Amino acid sequence: MALWYTTADDQARQAAGRDPDAGAGGTTRAMEGSSPVWQTYHRPATLAAALELLERHAGAARPIAGGTDVLVELERSQARLAVAIDLSGLDAGREITVEDDALVLGMLVTHRQVLASPQCATYAAALVQACREVGAPQIRNQATIAGNLVTASPANDTITALLALDAAVELSSRRGVRRVALREFYVGLRRTVLAADELLTAVRVPLPAADERGIFLKFGLRRAQAIAVVNAACVVACDAAGVVRHARIALGCVAPTVVRVAAAEQALAGQRLDAAAARHAGALAAAAVAPIDDVRGSADYRRELVATLVTRALTGLADGAPAPVAPGPLLGSGPAVAPEAAYTGTIDCQLNGQPACFAGDAAHTLLELVRHAGLTGTKLGCGEGECGSCTVWLDGRAVLSCLVPAGQAHGAAVTTIEGLARDGALHPLQDAFVACGAVQCGYCIPGFLMSGARLLADGDAIDEATARDAFAGNICRCTGYRKLIEAVCRAGAGVQP
Repeated sequence: MALWYTTADDQARQAAGRDPDAGAGGTTRAMEGSSPVWQTYHRPATLAAALELLERHAGAARPIAGGTDVLVELERSQARLAVAIDLSGLDAGREITVEDDALVLGMLVTHRQVLASPQCATYAAALVQACREVGAPQIRNQATIAGNLVTASPANDTITALLALDAAVELSSRRGVRRVALREFYVGLRRTVLAADELLTAVRVPLPAADERGIFLKFGLRRAQAIAVVNAACVVACDAAGVVRHARIALGCVAPTVVRVAAAEQALAGQRLDAAAARHAGALAAAAVAPIDDVRGSADYRRELVATLVTRALTGLADGAPAPVAPGPLLGSGPAVAPEAAYTGTIDCQLNGQPACFAGDAAHTLLELVRHAGLTGTKLGCGEGECGSCTVWLDGRAVLSCLVPAGQAHGAAVTTIEGLARDGALHPLQDAFVACGAVQCGYCIPGFLMSGARLLADGDAIDEATARDAFAGNICRCTGYRKLIEAVCRAGAGVQP
């Protein structure tokens, strides 16, 4: 029998014989001690239903896929969204396919899927490289490519790569579908041509010519979880003698939108791609941009970075196609799948192996949901996806629960730190943490354990570099990383997937 979790208000309604979630996907109430993220939550099961909701609530609704950008925005602004339309329950949109002329990414394809996709490695190497630079494994498991494009920040890494790849997007509404080149999609800072009743439903990347190759480079202020100071993507096509037929150069963080650098592209055409041509194109690119000063870098510094990154990118392409990018720890067994039963107002899930039902919690995050259930091991740290203290597993994928809408637990299996131990026996990684003295103040430890245990479950060979990569989304306030890494390596020596 499933466990039921309801707010005090819900219990009063139930006692009075009334449905605690009347409206099935309509207005929800705040959990005691927390603030709702939105007033009204919908999780449609079909694209047609999603487009109908978007048209009905045009101007008041916000589509959500992974939710990682939206929830950070709402957290920082302390605003409450009127209507949330969660697309994660749709019955389609998670596929990466190859058509006659294009690589096609569905609207729910995540950065993790791109990293794991052989088709993307073959036809869109620059996009794979960009996805590897986004956030940390938990973010890449949740965030979608379409969401990154729609957010429209000039610092978004995948926009730069896809602009250099000459991608287009498909925009769908009840009026029909239109295709827009990505270079025409952005009209200003965080502004696109997307209408209030439209969804970005596909990304189309033209299949490259046999002589085309591409690369993406990024400079940030730290090795992981870094917003770019500048990023650059270059795609060139060269004949057998190394003479450039055409080139596309895209830059991020140097203008209100990601931009192409026509002067540098034109200068390369007809020239042999060598070190001198690369330096000249880098200088032209730096002269063409007018970046701003901000906390990550001055305008002059950014111009110097543009010259350096473009030169390095083109020099790398002159030396041959870049080596394939290793996806790194994926921290999950596969992409999300649509729930078998549509969401009708109650979140039905498996919580640490037991069936559970939640009424009145869809206005909150997954973090708040599990804590509402009394599972307080999962911690609220930053609330913005930076620290990793709230890491849980959602259908076997490590995610940051502060950035996951609670409704996405519907039809899913959720595992928290309380679910690691089985039948009174600690998980081998928990034993290793004890043996290595890895626990300090303890606040970050649930997140590290959930990331590390997911790494072990994936069955990959584990060394110090892999452990560091897996922990890229987790911060230890006590700065004791050495023991944490030692513990996961120790557990990895004896744990079977």
